[in-house]
Amino acid sequence: MSSPLAPVLARVTLVLGGARSGKSLYAETLLDGFANKIYLATAEAKEVERDAEMAARIAEHRERRGPEWQTVEEPLALTSWLAAHSTPDHPVLVDCLTLWLSNILGANRDVDGDIRALADGLGSCAAPVVLVSNEVGLGIVPDNALARAYMDNAGRMNQAVAAAADRVVVMHAGLAHVLKE
Repeated sequence: MSSPLAPVLARVTLVLGGARSGKSLYAETLLDGFANKIYLATAEAKEVERDAEMAARIAEHRERRGPEWQTVEEPLALTSWLAAHSTPDHPVLVDCLTLWLSNILGANRDVDGDIRALADGLGSCAAPVVLVSNEVGLGIVPDNALARAYMDNAGRMNQAVAAAADRVVVMHAGLAHVLKE
């Protein structure tokens, strides 16, 4: 069973878009009809308690998803979690890669190595995987080195994951545009 927006679920799907473009909602519709679905959150609710706006976003997402989703918070070890826990009958929605990128940058990890490992690991995931990521490279080039590094890394990450994905969709104003099928 799928919603009118949702095509047949690909093995690996990347959903890109800007802020509030409808990425997460669209990604969730791709898993409509599955009984055992996992929401792999890269934000930790306990870490955002001092950020009321982010806490509200998390609450909104949880309420919209409902109780049929199993939520797992994994801010850093995304690749190893997917390798260890994915099973064919438990599709996984990862939301979102750009927050994961922020987490690995903040932890002073090997960004290129983590991105490569994720892209390489997607091919061996047992579960269908839907990954959500922000497109951050469409605006003005930031005026500081940290923001430019983040934007550049996000672009490289999105390219690597898109190359590994079977399906890539970009969202604009709630409308899905298929880039790769």
